[in-house]
Amino acid sequence: MSSRHDEDRLADIVDAITAISSHLARGDLSDGLIFDAVRLRLIEIGEAVKLLDPQLATSEPDVRWSDAAGMRDWLAHHYFDTSKAIVEATIAEDLPPLETAVVRLQARLELSKQRNRDYGSRTWRVAHRNRSG
Repeated sequence: MSSRHDEDRLADIVDAITAISSHLARGDLSDGLIFDAVRLRLIEIGEAVKLLDPQLATSEPDVRWSDAAGMRDWLAHHYFDTSKAIVEATIAEDLPPLETAVVRLQARLELSKQRNRDYGSRTWRVAHRNRSG
């Protein structure tokens, strides 16, 4: 079992999307090094998506999570047969809504953690007060 959590995987996705933007700022996909770097980051995104808690992913139903995972498999196993047009379309059409959804999920997880911390703190104060009184 992995010690990485959904928060880490969501951060990995955002980091990979940021890296793709950085790579593309240096040139386009016709440059083999940039194409390879972008493909690697898309593989990272797909791997992180595969490892997310399915319940968490389904809370963002407009994202095609299975497509991201499938793209990872395609890129990892058919690297000599990958069309630049497919990669370009993925970047242009799929990454922006994915990033938006991931940022929402990150915020939701952070809010949940904050509520749990607040609840735990209140519970401790009440229990401590009851013992002191």
